[in-house]
Formats: sequence, C-alpha cells, structure tokens
Amino acid sequence: MRTLVAALAVPLVMTGARAEPSRPLRVITYNVLHGGMGSSLRGDTQRLDERLGMAAARLRALDPDVVGLQEASIGRGRGDVAQRLGDALGFQHVFAPSRIPIGRWLTWLVAAVVGMAEGPALLSRWPIASSQAFMVARCGEVYERVLLCAVLATPWGPLDICSTHIDGSDCEAESLLGLVRDRAPGRPLVLMGDLNAAEDSSGMTRLVREGGFVDTFRRANPAAPGLTVWQEVHTERPMARRRVDYVLVRPGAGAGAAVVASRVALDTPGRAADGSVLWPSDHYAVLSEIELFGPGP
Repeated sequence: MRTLVAALAVPLVMTGARAEPSRPLRVITYNVLHGGMGSSLRGDTQRLDERLGMAAARLRALDPDVVGLQEASIGRGRGDVAQRLGDALGFQHVFAPSRIPIGRWLTWLVAAVVGMAEGPALLSRWPIASSQAFMVARCGEVYERVLLCAVLATPWGPLDICSTHIDGSDCEAESLLGLVRDRAPGRPLVLMGDLNAAEDSSGMTRLVREGGFVDTFRRANPAAPGLTVWQEVHTERPMARRRVDYVLVRPGAGAGAAVVASRVALDTPGRAADGSVLWPSDHYAVLSEIELFGPGP
C-alpha cells in the first residue's frame, strides 16, 4: 500500500504575476551532495556553504522554472538547504526527508542525534498548489527513500512534478513505477531524479516504457553520453563516468509535450574562498526544455 507522509513543506516566497508561457518549460534536476549522514557531527560537509553559493549563482544564470533536488538536507549548522536555494532563486519549495522504518518520531530522534535529515526537494517559480511524499519500497536498504510530488499552478495549467533519489536496483525502480503509473493521468508529469541506474538497465527500461515517459536528454541527444557522476569536488579534471541523473516527461491525456533541448549543466569547477578548486557537487545537473501543449483534438 502506498504510504503518504507529510512533506515538511512550506511555501516560502510567493511569486508575482504569472508570466505568459512564451518559452518552453525549463526544468533542472540536481543532486546537491549533503556530505554524508555523519557530516554534521564531523563538521565536514565538503564545503557545503561554498558549494551552495556557487550552485545558486549558476542556477540563477540558467533561469529554470523548476528545480528537482536530491540529497537536500536540513540540520545543525547547515539550515534547510532547499529553503536556502529557494530563497536565492526567489522560488517556493517543498522538502521531504527519507526515513528509517521505525516510525516517524523515531526517525526525527535519530536525525536530531546525527544532526541532519536528507531527502528530495522541489523548487518552483510558480505557486505550489499541493504536495505529497510517497515511500519507495525499501528493497533491503536501511532507510526508506521518498518520491516527492507537487502540483504547480503554471501558465500552461496544473503541472505534476516529482523528484526522487533511488538506489538503482530493479526493485526500487519497480516500486517507483507503481507510484507514478497512475498519477494524474490528465496532466503532464515531469519526473526528475538521481536514479543510480544506466538507461539500458532493466529497471530504467521498464520505468520509461511502461510508465509512458520520454527520456528528455536522450531524445535531444541521441548519441551524447550525458555523464553526470562521480565528480571529486576538489579535483581539477572532470571525472564523471556514469549517467544516472534524469529528466523524464509523460504527456497528459488530451495534452502534449515535446522535448526542445536538454544538456548537462553545472559541470565545470569554480574556486573556493581559499583559491582551491571546488565543484558545486559530485553530480552534474541536467537541464531540459519542454514544450507543453494544452488539450487538443
């Protein structure tokens, strides 16, 4: 049975007048690298503050409409990472923590002890009408991962958007497929995430084909590798060697969607305050532009 949990989410910044849909929808998926579950205790978040400042500046330059985050964290010394990035962009946000399957209050007790909790988040230029968090099947893992979904009030009408971070197993991909298969069939759905799986894996193949999704990067780039992970944040040279970060779109019933463009982003290093090399994360982001169409004949 699908378990619905509260998403610890509060809209933070109300946007102004809704813009006309004069351009395609611009969405970004991005794993921000929280630094590890013990990072707050160790005081080593791999320069999270500096990396977030770098990421915020680059996200502003990319001018997205929606950002799906993974490894967003909240805790001592770091605050609420999704809120911080949302405030920097002037976006609303929602966040949902992964949890240990021992009850919600014990999960927060553990989080209080280690000094942090982490999970997916969504940032939106447009008002977030509602949000829900669903637990992905645990499939032998210590804690339960989350699929976070929201309905946005966009110039094109209501839009479903989801962010998740799964372990790459066929088992969790199957659970994710079950969660999104029947969600909002009348509306377009954009699913973003660090799925930890190659596009030709059994789980990804089923998710795309049976879920009715289009892999936006692959549609726009039939031959490009699109590598997004694993980048050592203190190393000068690019190190990404796997493609695990995806923007998937499913048209709604009576509506359409077309991929205009897609590319890897946040894929160059910057400099830390002391002059040393620093990358925004161990993942690169993926930016996709999608043309949405209303009901037609």
